[in-house]
Amino acid sequence: MDFQVPNTLAEQIANYLAERIMTGQIRPGERIQEATLATQLKVSRASVKEALFTLERWHLVEITPRKSACATRLDAEHASELYDVYMHLLMMLVSRLCERWQEPDRERMLTAVASVVTRVQQPETDITAIVEASFGVMETCCEVVNNPYLTEALSNFKPAVSRAYYLSADRYRRGLAQTSQFFTRLPEAVLARDAAAAQALIRDFAEHQKALIRQALTS
Repeated sequence: MDFQVPNTLAEQIANYLAERIMTGQIRPGERIQEATLATQLKVSRASVKEALFTLERWHLVEITPRKSACATRLDAEHASELYDVYMHLLMMLVSRLCERWQEPDRERMLTAVASVVTRVQQPETDITAIVEASFGVMETCCEVVNNPYLTEALSNFKPAVSRAYYLSADRYRRGLAQTSQFFTRLPEAVLARDAAAAQALIRDFAEHQKALIRQALTS
């Protein structure tokens, strides 16, 4: 990704750094020097500092007062703790979804889910496209539930979870049958307003995904 100065400079810097962290170009634990980065990108240190605060909110960097920031660590244990919190947020989301969806929401929810299933079934599957489509389902559900606090919390986890998926892409590819099954069964539970079944599906699938990520990071 080539850096270009945008209208929202700090956010673009954050996106630029997030991609480098998620793809491993900036390694876990690697320091990010404000002054060096500002010189490289030809931007102000204030813009870099603001971008780093955004990355901290996204769980991609840790900032120590009076010291430089560094990319968060992502070993098996850190990934497991990250995914545990994310899983419980998703369970809260699907519970609210079962309560709040209305008939006009049905089509867009099913369309978002169908996008994932279609990508899973394609030959030469693009894992990045599947992950993005999966987040599309989450974002559609957030729109239906309309809880800004829950939406913000889930949005802030998206970059860190994407990073974990990226680093475990080969193992994630082997589990696509479970992904397809999950996205087939989840709408059935939601449309039946069966919150317990929907939460159980989220829990089981999340534990499966967490195991794949832990295996990838351990090896």
